[in-house]
Amino acid sequence: MGLGNSKVARPSPEGSLDYTTSEAGNPFVEGWYSEPGSATYDGLFWVYAVRTGDVEAQTCIDAFSTSDLIHWDKHPSVLTPTNWVKKGIRSPTPISRNGKYYIYFSTIYTHEDDTDTGGGIGVAMADKPQGPYVDAIGKPIISENHNGAQPSDPDVFIDNADGQAYMYYGGRSHANVVTLNEDMISIRTFDEGTKFKEITPKGYVGGSRILKRNGIYYFMWSEHHCNNPDYSVSYAMANNLLGPFNPIAKILQPDGAVTKRVGRSSMIHVPNTDIWYILYHRQPLSETDKHHCIIAYDRIYFNEDNTIRPICMLVKDNFADGRMLDWTTYGGQWSVEEQRLTVQNAGSGMAMLDTNFSDLVFDATIATTSGNGHPGLLFRVTELSAETRKYKGYKAAISPTGVITLGKADLGIFTDLAQTKMDMVTGEEYHVRVVAIGSEIKVYVNDMDKARITFIDNSFTTGANGVRVFNSAAKFGFVSVARPS
Repeated sequence: MGLGNSKVARPSPEGSLDYTTSEAGNPFVEGWYSEPGSATYDGLFWVYAVRTGDVEAQTCIDAFSTSDLIHWDKHPSVLTPTNWVKKGIRSPTPISRNGKYYIYFSTIYTHEDDTDTGGGIGVAMADKPQGPYVDAIGKPIISENHNGAQPSDPDVFIDNADGQAYMYYGGRSHANVVTLNEDMISIRTFDEGTKFKEITPKGYVGGSRILKRNGIYYFMWSEHHCNNPDYSVSYAMANNLLGPFNPIAKILQPDGAVTKRVGRSSMIHVPNTDIWYILYHRQPLSETDKHHCIIAYDRIYFNEDNTIRPICMLVKDNFADGRMLDWTTYGGQWSVEEQRLTVQNAGSGMAMLDTNFSDLVFDATIATTSGNGHPGLLFRVTELSAETRKYKGYKAAISPTGVITLGKADLGIFTDLAQTKMDMVTGEEYHVRVVAIGSEIKVYVNDMDKARITFIDNSFTTGANGVRVFNSAAKFGFVSVARPS
């Protein structure tokens, strides 16, 4: 039997980097981070991010590198406070020129006094992407407000048309652009005699980002304050890198099924392709500390007219990185083995994702490796007790004897809603899919064209997703949770 004609979404061949999201799960690195910036150096993708916390905690930048966007190496503390920076390092932006590597960053405090000075943009330099980065000029490259723009959130871009380097930055609802000299650590004057040109689009708050594709300049920015639930990313398009940048749409905003807040984006571009990813930070649904953010990436898709489709934050984990970063376990002995989420036979156990889907399509492979239990998928789960492992929600399960069950749990009381049978073999993987739209729930096994179970029940309408075992050992793979198309 096995997977049969199952349509499990397998990762693309190694090297193509043609993914729909971080296929091995978001967050793609461990830890609380925010405001990621990215660059590609000599075939490696680099992400530089700030450890989250209050301003006293924001004292360094960590880096992560990868060749495949799946397996990431950590490079801690590549940039630490310089002689003029006291605390509040944020918004790292990496770029390379003339054999040197630069990180531009902003800070809200200096050694001169302990008051909020309105910010300052610094630049540090290194001989290698992993640093260490050393303050290049011993002071901010910009330390005062110009055109009302706070010196913060820099993004540096070298135009391939003429080799000129530009820095976009801003805060307090104003955005500027400046040109950099060839040394990358000093500002040159525009032909008309000014150094600072205002380019503020409507709705701009901060988080300037610029990219160029097909001769078009895309300017992106954050709207609303980072603690606002409407914190989001918008964009504009222009034929000129100085604008005007007239807003087109929001492309990244909170999704109540996945996250509370999103923002501070940058882009990952796979060289010599039209594959782009948006890199950003977001706050998990269960986190109440505003500083608890993770970094994630999702695919950017362009329309035929070069506009950008709204970003869909997908939930996937194929365990290709050997980790289970976004999973919380309740009972059982869980690990990742050979690209599968594996649990030993130790009574009951659950592994849960921090999601809150109502209508959904939930896919995974399931293999029972020992025992007579019934491993399965949990969905619309609420009121989960870490101590008793009781919960409210649905379970779609399969057993090694071939029984397919849809049931519901109500804090310890489990009710079978529907059952059917098919031939199964212990140890083989089966593709299980749950499609729940409103009160209609369908369960598929291997054949995605014909539901094995269709049942109407409106006991639970929304909740978390996960996997569960009972009196069995099992393996789960290629997990995906999404809204119905």
